[in-house]
Amino acid sequence: MADSSTQSIVIAAPVAQVAEVICDFASYPEWTEAVRTVEVLEEYEDGYASRVRFVVDAGVLADDYTLVYSYAEDLSRIEWELAAPSRTQRRQNGSYDLADNGDGSCTVTYTLEVELAIATLGMFRRKAEKMIMDTALKQLKRRVEAGEAG
Repeated sequence: MADSSTQSIVIAAPVAQVAEVICDFASYPEWTEAVRTVEVLEEYEDGYASRVRFVVDAGVLADDYTLVYSYAEDLSRIEWELAAPSRTQRRQNGSYDLADNGDGSCTVTYTLEVELAIATLGMFRRKAEKMIMDTALKQLKRRVEAGEAG
């Protein structure tokens, strides 16, 4: 992904537990501040979501959009792309890469690229991406380490 932002965090849990929380889309409104509703629209044969609709409200940014997901067989990579332009986004590509640290913890690397429907300076877009990633990773860490996987 050209011109994307990347951020990492260490979570005190194995890869499988972290992947379980990431893939439990229905519970996102319980632990992510901006997500109001999530609806799994389609699933792959293995039961993992392939198309997921999100309604988010982060104050200045509210949107309703659908993401298309794909997964590495071992769930070490979970990636997505925007299914169609939304009210505020022309494009969104992202991924979580999960790496086993060998000590029962996992490093999660979040990569995100968003093209907004409104013109914005690149530095502001990158700052927004970094804020989104920082918040998402901290909330993911809190959820996983609290042991509240669905």
